[in-house]
Amino acid sequence: MKINSSKVLIIDFGSQYTQLIARKIRESGIYCEIYPFLSSIEKIKDFNPAAIILSGGPSSVYDKNAPSISDELFKIDVPFLGICYGMQITAYLFSGNVKPAKNREYGYSKLEITKKSELFDGCGDNNTVWMSHGDIIVSPPKDFIVTSKTENGNIASFENKEKKIYGLQFHPEVAHTLCGHKILNNFLFNIAEIKKNWELSDFIEDKIKEIKTEISSDDNAAICALSGGVDSTVAAVIVSKAIGKKLICIFVDNGLLRENEAKDVVKFYKENLSLNVKFVKAEKIFLSALKGVSDPEKKRKIIGKLFINIFEKEAEKIKNAKFLVQGTLYPDVIESVPVYGASSIIKSHHNVGGLPKKFNFKLIEPLRELFKDEVRRIGKKLDIPDAIIERQPFPGPGLAIRIIGEVTAVNLKMLRKADTIVSEEIKKNNLYNKLWQSFPVIIPVKTVGVMGDKRSYESLIAIRAVTSSDGMTADFAKLDYDVLRQISSRIISEVKGVNRVVYDISSKPPSTIEWE
Repeated sequence: MKINSSKVLIIDFGSQYTQLIARKIRESGIYCEIYPFLSSIEKIKDFNPAAIILSGGPSSVYDKNAPSISDELFKIDVPFLGICYGMQITAYLFSGNVKPAKNREYGYSKLEITKKSELFDGCGDNNTVWMSHGDIIVSPPKDFIVTSKTENGNIASFENKEKKIYGLQFHPEVAHTLCGHKILNNFLFNIAEIKKNWELSDFIEDKIKEIKTEISSDDNAAICALSGGVDSTVAAVIVSKAIGKKLICIFVDNGLLRENEAKDVVKFYKENLSLNVKFVKAEKIFLSALKGVSDPEKKRKIIGKLFINIFEKEAEKIKNAKFLVQGTLYPDVIESVPVYGASSIIKSHHNVGGLPKKFNFKLIEPLRELFKDEVRRIGKKLDIPDAIIERQPFPGPGLAIRIIGEVTAVNLKMLRKADTIVSEEIKKNNLYNKLWQSFPVIIPVKTVGVMGDKRSYESLIAIRAVTSSDGMTADFAKLDYDVLRQISSRIISEVKGVNRVVYDISSKPPSTIEWE
């Protein structure tokens, strides 16, 4: 990948939206990376950024051990943009007045632009923005000018043009802020004067050459764990183009997949993508290990550990396997770097992780610089069919985290049937590619019903369907009532043991997309 010096650095204070900022910047054709706030000034200078963005975060600047930065950072002669906590820490370090708000601003807010600013060029006088903060800036630092306020009269943005420092109390990176993309582009192109430099067109060719060089010996082989998802598939296809059949892919059927998914996906890999795939059936092992386990974190850890154990045993059977291919994405890389005192762990990452310390393979991660949407675009360039590329995200622990409580063969059978119905109806109504995810969840509650003039006391299923551009924020999908009625009717009629269906109308945040 050809990258020039016009790149952006994001300093992360633990915001759930930090990756979204990076995605938006890359969508604008500019390369960027994310460093935790504890990164040294030397490391930041070595990156040679053309602009620096300070992310939001869950802390207050007055918290004990609140995340902060050195005054030396602002001596770097580049434009700065502080977002939410990033604006507050900027105000605090320049002796502004930051205090806890009497009423926390969270959600939509009307923005009144009070002073002309390059940041708001082309945005009009009034805008809807997305707020998420508990502190407010009562007064800006000396020589900083307030450029907008919210309908509550609170400071929403300030700037010091001479120092090239700008601050936004709201989040321009989320879709809820209507002029957010324009604001970010104004900062990148007009204020920082950065030129576009991030193109995916050379990525595949460069990466194939790089892998050929790394796996240079004819005797060396590489292994890859395939899941059926877009990340591992694209990674495998790129490596396969570099080393051919010397890549051996392993597909572990953990018994937690959708109806017929394991066999169908493996057949597809072999016939459509010419991948060298070894199929491992391990359903009984996983179900036995999950027996009696209800806690979602325990379920994830059991599934992850078992997968690694099985994968290790299979890898040992492969001669000269010295390289391990993983579909690691840039968000995975970022999340593996702790943001001390800032990030909150919502749940363990869905992807298989935690490789043993003595796992004697050298990692090949062809996608580690990329976000999900970039991987999909590369997949299309590789002529991987839409059946894989446009596949809705599916969690690593599979259906185990869509069964609230213990995972049993009976629950799996019900959920697979319900999942098939949801998928069929969503696709029949041409909604599949318009939704980020759509799936059923089994709730550990039985309800009274009447079926065939008889009293029933059976299980409850919730339907979850969301729209999103990245999975970091999501709205519940406003599905047509006729579609919901048909899904409900079919599930109750065709899935034995279910007599009630409900629809989840919560958004992310505050809820997560998956229930566990």
